[in-house]
Amino acid sequence: MSNIDRQATPTVCGGRGFVVAEPVRELLAPRRVRLGGSTEVRRLLPNLGRRMVGAWAFVDHYGPDDIADEPGMQVPPHPHMGLQTVSWLHEGEVLHRDSLGSLQTVRPRELGLMTSGRAISHSEESPREHARLLHGAQLWVALPEAHRNVEPHFQHHADLPVVTAPGLTATVILGELDGVASPGTAYTPIVGADVALAGGAEARLPLDPDFEYAVLSMSGEAEIDGVPVLPGSMLYLGCGRTELPVRGVSDAGLMLLGGEPFEEELVMFWNWIGRSQEEIAQAREDWMNGTRFGEVQGYDGARLPAPELPTTPLKPRGRVR
Repeated sequence: MSNIDRQATPTVCGGRGFVVAEPVRELLAPRRVRLGGSTEVRRLLPNLGRRMVGAWAFVDHYGPDDIADEPGMQVPPHPHMGLQTVSWLHEGEVLHRDSLGSLQTVRPRELGLMTSGRAISHSEESPREHARLLHGAQLWVALPEAHRNVEPHFQHHADLPVVTAPGLTATVILGELDGVASPGTAYTPIVGADVALAGGAEARLPLDPDFEYAVLSMSGEAEIDGVPVLPGSMLYLGCGRTELPVRGVSDAGLMLLGGEPFEEELVMFWNWIGRSQEEIAQAREDWMNGTRFGEVQGYDGARLPAPELPTTPLKPRGRVR
């Protein structure tokens, strides 16, 4: 689910100045955002105290929602640039359409990875015939300068590699974990993994000390390095770790997010990541004029208009407010 908030505000992020170089345990509470009428998401990134984790720049957790008698997810066509979207489901289905002509249903624990590059538009919706529950996460990865204007493309991977330990299964969504690599294309040193943890199980996840990490709780109860984490919250862990102790208080679903701290300073506004006020203004003009971002075919409804730009200048700054 992308950012369809009509009251969008600019976010400045990136740069290494505020990266925590040592291990920490910083529990981040979500900001509740209502999107598309009845849909509510829990926004973990950008957060009041933490803007990015590696190249991960946006994290929404939604559900589980009972949509048996509802249309479910309905996100009209909207634009992206300078980022990758990662669609990840625990329950339900999402039908992806984009301006390249892609048409793909993404199901639980399948990777839907869209690289916007210089410009793309897409829509996301629950199929007309859909499961009762919808539960998942929508994440963005910022593209570095060398790759932010690549040709847009969409990837779907139904079979992803796993790392196992007693009571634990980790599906590698993006990047690499414990020597196991996802088939999804990554443009920075990064890791994203879905961790299924059995109640009572204890394990240690291998980490890269040069990466910064966070853990998003999707379901159940778990302790991450001794800190209780409940669904819809995220624990920021800093850098300098070689392993991460995890324990399932009950059966739990987690997402491990990490990566090399993102060096470049960014401006994020609505569904765009750029480097300057001028880039964002040009993207808005192009979208409103119907140029550059293409057209999504087959969605039953109008595309989203962009929110107005703020009156104050947009300037790239650091990673935290």
